[in-house]
Amino acid sequence: MIKKSEKLKFNRFLAWFDMIVKDHGFLRFCYHNFHQVDEKLYRSNMPTPLRIKYYGKLGIKTIINLRGIRKDGGWLLENEACEKHNIKLVDFRARSRAAPEKDMIYKAEKLFKSIKYPALIHCKSGADRAGIMCALYMLTYKNEQPHIAKKQLSWKYLHVKWAKPGVLDSFVEEYLKQYNQNKMNFIDWVKEVYNPKNLEKNFRSVWWVNRLLDDFLKRE
Repeated sequence: MIKKSEKLKFNRFLAWFDMIVKDHGFLRFCYHNFHQVDEKLYRSNMPTPLRIKYYGKLGIKTIINLRGIRKDGGWLLENEACEKHNIKLVDFRARSRAAPEKDMIYKAEKLFKSIKYPALIHCKSGADRAGIMCALYMLTYKNEQPHIAKKQLSWKYLHVKWAKPGVLDSFVEEYLKQYNQNKMNFIDWVKEVYNPKNLEKNFRSVWWVNRLLDDFLKRE
C-alpha cells in the first residue's frame, strides 16, 4: 500500500514534470521576460515557484495569470506558491490570436481598479497576452495615450506582429486612428465604435511566421 507522503511526493514530481517538460518550462529557467511597466505593475512569462518567492520579497501583492485555471502542473505549483508567500493569484483568461472581446475589456478595466498593487501580469511567454493586458492597463487604469500603450506590444517582449498575435497591434492601432481624430475616450470607443469581427476579418498574418511560433516554438 502506497503511503500518503509517498503519493504526495509523486504528485509533486508529476506537477514539476508537467511544468518543465510538457509546458516547456525549461525554456523559462534562464529567461524570465521580466519587465517593470511602471511603479505599480510588472510583466513576465510563466513564473516558477522560486520566482514567485522572489516576487513576494519584491513586494508584489497580486499575480494575474492570463492562462486561466488550467489544473496542470504549472498552475498547481503557482497556486501553491502564491498561497505560501501571501500573494493573491487572479486567474483571468485572455486570448493572443483573436481581437479582444468587449466583455474581456470591461472585465479588465474592473480588475485593474480592484486588485492590490504592486502586481504582476503573466501568460506563458510574456509576449502577447501579457502585452495586450498591459496595454489595456495603460489605456483604462492609467489613461495613457494609445501610442504609449502600444509600446507594450513590442519585439522587446518577444511579441511578433507579423503572426496571428498581430491582431492585437491592429486593435490598438484602430483606437489610435480614432484618438488622433477627436481624442475619443478609450472605453467610449470600445462601446460605440469598436467591432472585433471586422478587425479580425481585415487582419492578415504571415503563414510561415505562424508556423514558426505555433508549431516550432509552441506559443499560445
